[in-house]
Amino acid sequence: MKNRVSIVLMVSLFLLGTVTMAAFAAEKGLAGKDKDFIKKAASGGMMEVELGQLAQSKAQSQEVKDFGSRMVTDHGKANEELKTLAQQKNVTLPTKLERKHKSMVDKLNKASAAEFDKKYMSDMVKDHKHDVEDFRKATQKVKDPEVKAWAEKTLPVLEQHLQQAQELATKVGAKVK
Repeated sequence: MKNRVSIVLMVSLFLLGTVTMAAFAAEKGLAGKDKDFIKKAASGGMMEVELGQLAQSKAQSQEVKDFGSRMVTDHGKANEELKTLAQQKNVTLPTKLERKHKSMVDKLNKASAAEFDKKYMSDMVKDHKHDVEDFRKATQKVKDPEVKAWAEKTLPVLEQHLQQAQELATKVGAKVK
């Protein structure tokens, strides 16, 4: 009987320790760099949707309008997936654009109709170059397997966006760096 009580007590303590460690791990959450990647991707995705909506209404070229529509659709979908992932990982996403993203939106919003297509496509090339680079790094450096899988799934779409943006920038005569 004494051995049975000791075994039950040992098992209970083991289970309590396991539950406590699991709770601590859940509270600790993601590595700082993983969180930073999620937040940066969320802010960039919000900007892409906002600029895509602006392009749909302000662009002169139907191809640029269509590109804007694709940005709204693709980045909107990626944003929703990221939002779900962030909730699972207890990461609070930004609710408004970062200053640099807000500045880009404001600048394009003020662009004349005649200049909008060139400026928008130039910005889309530059932004997607950065996005592709950030997502490639993330696929190598992110520690969390679900965050890494999301980055790996999203990267090919961003690469397509970059290619399409480069082609359209050339068509509309945008300066691309």
